[in-house]
Amino acid sequence: MIPRYSRPEMVAIWEPQSKFRIWFEIEAHAGDAMADRGTIPREFADAVWKAKDVEFDVERIDAIERETKHDVIAFLTHLAEIVGPENARFVHQGMTSSDVLDTTLNVQLTRAADILIADVEKLLEALKKRALEHKDTVRIGRSHGIHAEPTTMGLTFARFYAEMDRNLSRLRDARAEVATGALSGAVGTFANIDPAVEEHVCDKMGLVPEPISTQVIPRDRHAAFFATLGVVASSIENVATEVRHMQRTEVLEAEEFFSKGQKGSSAMPHKRNPVLTENLCGLARLVRMAVVPAMENVALWHERDISHSSVERTIAPDATVTLDFALARLTNVVENLVIYPERMLENMNKFRGLVMSQRVLLALTQAGVSRETAYTLVQRNAMKVWTDGADFKTELLADPDVTAALSEAEIEEKFDLGYHTKHVDTIFARVFGDV
Repeated sequence: MIPRYSRPEMVAIWEPQSKFRIWFEIEAHAGDAMADRGTIPREFADAVWKAKDVEFDVERIDAIERETKHDVIAFLTHLAEIVGPENARFVHQGMTSSDVLDTTLNVQLTRAADILIADVEKLLEALKKRALEHKDTVRIGRSHGIHAEPTTMGLTFARFYAEMDRNLSRLRDARAEVATGALSGAVGTFANIDPAVEEHVCDKMGLVPEPISTQVIPRDRHAAFFATLGVVASSIENVATEVRHMQRTEVLEAEEFFSKGQKGSSAMPHKRNPVLTENLCGLARLVRMAVVPAMENVALWHERDISHSSVERTIAPDATVTLDFALARLTNVVENLVIYPERMLENMNKFRGLVMSQRVLLALTQAGVSRETAYTLVQRNAMKVWTDGADFKTELLADPDVTAALSEAEIEEKFDLGYHTKHVDTIFARVFGDV
């Protein structure tokens, strides 16, 4: 991923030096396990660890690969140059390239998942803080983009919190899904390597042994992992889209923080655009772009092919780096979002009580009016608000058919905002528990 949308900690996981370090650790731990079982002499296993503090020469490995056309062989050749050919002669004993490549990929994905989990936890903290801050800040709820009934800004943040909390569980499950390793040798039969070696290496690398690997770790695990990243990205877009809507000039109930010296347009000095959340919607598309290829990687030929390899070399770093950046950016947006409660009330009252129509409808039915008739009575008064700019309550009070069923006091009571927020505490308890 390009540096503009990258953060150093996540990028470091995918650097060649990090990859080769993991390759080395897998080979060295495998040597230890083989020496413990008497498969290779202990002194040769110990000699490999001479490279534990060495920074591998990436350019040298690349140069060897240009000749051998094989990345793992290129690395093993370079390792032999470091520890000596004689000491390296038992390295990779009974193993195949996929043992190293697949186990390494899953180490990288679990480390990436740890960062993403921490990212979501920080985002949850920000969403919870803003939800509590605006628990009782009334704003209009909208369906189809049209005024519906009152809600609160706190409930908006709370539903995003609940969604991200589900994503936290999904990420933890996805991490567990790919936290497997395999050192089962050619076609996965353990013919030339003892299963105990696999168990030892997996334990050292923070993984569990893959129950059955056909030379490669099954790619349904990775498909589930990247699908989860896609869901998280979609949730990011969900929050970002709401912010973009709120920042529209005609709405302006909230906006991204606009820093001193920031400029919104090269042509129009007045502009304050929702650039961060627009960017997040675009980044979400990039993350989701990895999902279908990951699904298509599941079907491989027989015990192994490498049609998945080029895909994963691209989508694994790109999707994790991008999602990490997006989660951090969204957290910053939420923490610094500027909210305008007065504007929310102004917008809600723009149509002069129209949003209380359901309360009047229900009151009429409870007063003995049929639902069909009640709907007609309420709607004909509501349409005057839309077309003539009338006041909804005034129109209701002047309608003899309505006042025949409801008293003035009963009509007045139906315009109490508190009616719509009376269960906010209940909802918050469901989402946050005791707060």
